[in-house]
Amino acid sequence: MSTSYTIIVERFAERHFIKSFSKKYKGAWDITWTGILAQFRSFDELFKSSIAETIVRDSGLKICKVEFRVYGTQVSRHSSGNRCIVAIHENTNTISVLLVYGKTDLSGHNETVEWKRLVAQNYEEYRVYCK
Repeated sequence: MSTSYTIIVERFAERHFIKSFSKKYKGAWDITWTGILAQFRSFDELFKSSIAETIVRDSGLKICKVEFRVYGTQVSRHSSGNRCIVAIHENTNTISVLLVYGKTDLSGHNETVEWKRLVAQNYEEYRVYCK
């Protein structure tokens, strides 16, 4: 049986890249975002495919990267370069959405280094995991 998670969209994620996706894709983004949140509610199912990857695991906390594609586009999840970074709190069955971005939203040559830098700069509670 899959755990049912409560989803929290962090303010930093909302103000930055989610806002950009909303402007760029308009109505298609609303459908996409609704679908992403629905998938996150039963997040464990995403591990059964190659959509989600655990990057950090530490007693009751997982930081994961999840691929997605925008509704109506012809690009695959992987090829799109669109990702969500989430913190899964297993003790409270909550998921915090930390970042939602496209690879072109990040500067630098190494995607993982860049999103870890953003998380460390904007989320004190996850800083230790993103060094």
